[in-house]
Amino acid sequence: MNRFARYALRIASLAVALGLWQLLTSRDIDLWLRFSQFPTVTDVAHTFADRLAGPDYWTDLTDSLTRILTGFLLAAVLGVATGVLVARSRLAEDLLGPVLEVIRPIPAIALVPVAILLFPSNEQGIVFITCAAAFFPVLVSTRHAVRALTPVWEEAVRTMGGGRWRVLGSVVLPGALPGVFGGLSVGIGVSWICVISAEMISGQYGVGYRTWQDYTVVDYPGVFVGMVTIGVLGWLTSTAVELLGRRLTRWLPRTAHVPAARPKPASAGAAPSPARAAVREDIPAHPEEARDEHLVRD
Repeated sequence: MNRFARYALRIASLAVALGLWQLLTSRDIDLWLRFSQFPTVTDVAHTFADRLAGPDYWTDLTDSLTRILTGFLLAAVLGVATGVLVARSRLAEDLLGPVLEVIRPIPAIALVPVAILLFPSNEQGIVFITCAAAFFPVLVSTRHAVRALTPVWEEAVRTMGGGRWRVLGSVVLPGALPGVFGGLSVGIGVSWICVISAEMISGQYGVGYRTWQDYTVVDYPGVFVGMVTIGVLGWLTSTAVELLGRRLTRWLPRTAHVPAARPKPASAGAAPSPARAAVREDIPAHPEEARDEHLVRD
């Protein structure tokens, strides 16, 4: 399947989902799930167009993006640094490991009361919650990726006179990049969940704050506008992280999604292939192999 056909299939699947949504809501169909309470696609589209024409939507969008990017970048730097430190140093693992493992199971959104008490403004508290949400996925992925590196690479660098920083820059960080970006992809999604929840609880402006306000005034099309905005923003940021990861790990082999072809059965009168003849008659299939074998025997 070529690229055009794949994009056409994706657009078709999205169109089918929207068409089903419009059908169920416009006909007020209730099949245990109460679709009659939902706004139709056209209602959401009209509300979306009205929001785009006003300044409040863009203000909310800017505030949410500023919070998510600030918290996520802090989490990326701190998570990678802490993950490498814990994976490479037994002292750091003994000092930081127990504290991190106790805090890690706590949901980031449960830290809202702590953020309110700890930080002087709600804005700083929301950034803190966003950072905490992405920090642990990045930390865990980095730690596992560093520990999974083969020791041969580090030994090769040290044999050629490389020191600790040379090993870190030439072996540890490049080798751990695939795992690091796996944690970043998970972390950006979790960050969106927590920043929207934090905006609903204690935010001023932002997509989450506006979505909750629409719910309190029973503006359900506005609620769905907020949900669609969150989904699109999450998809765009996740795609950006994935594309950056692919660009920085271009040296990795890529798996092609091509089904393996079945080998054709050999006909009765066909001559055996060189590889099969080599296996049966113990003769190397290539002249170079024959030459090397001859040199070894001599």
